[in-house]
Amino acid sequence: MALLGVNIDHVATLRQLRGTKFPDPVTAASLCELAGAHSITVHLREDRRHIQDRDVKLLRETIQTRLNLEMALTEEMVNIACEIRPDSVCLVPEKRQEVTTEGGLEVQGCLKPIQDAVIRLNERGIQVSLFIDPDQKQIEASKKTGAQMVELHTGRYCNHRSQKELKTILDSIHTAKELNLVCNAGHGLDYVNIRPLAKHPDIHEFNIGHSIICRAVLVGLGQAVREMLSLLT
Repeated sequence: MALLGVNIDHVATLRQLRGTKFPDPVTAASLCELAGAHSITVHLREDRRHIQDRDVKLLRETIQTRLNLEMALTEEMVNIACEIRPDSVCLVPEKRQEVTTEGGLEVQGCLKPIQDAVIRLNERGIQVSLFIDPDQKQIEASKKTGAQMVELHTGRYCNHRSQKELKTILDSIHTAKELNLVCNAGHGLDYVNIRPLAKHPDIHEFNIGHSIICRAVLVGLGQAVREMLSLLT
């Protein structure tokens, strides 16, 4: 059974819209854990549009499962991660004007900076994942960085729902396994399009946020998490 990591960024999005103290991402994380989530993911963006530094620090102190920190490959973010020491870091590309992450990290073009970041983070006991498009060359480049994991960007599959895009992901999972890389998946997955991937034996963890938080508006956060977990078993 694949693990479920719940991304709670959009709980913070609601809070930041009004500049209030609620809804609280830390409380949301606890509810997700109580419902059976295996990890909590947050993306500390450079523009701090949703998750704030204080959120990450409080989550590090309070969550009982694992904390996965998504972040850009910058000196500021690497320093923050080394100080807070989440269980894992997922390096992602980041553009100021994008609504959400639009594609995978270009690993081939920045091997040295990624390698340096991986070394620093590993020295602090932090596992590193690279958020990449399902592409063989990117997976092979990821192996060269020393990262322990890759997270396959499933956005194109979710947008197009074609057998071609699904096969691309399945082939990428196979390549990652051959290279002894832990393989996670995420972006755009919901309660319907996850089904062809849900029980794949070589996907270690799904990281899902938007669809779970949207479902939670209707049925409650705990129930939304449990419904997603039921698809993975």
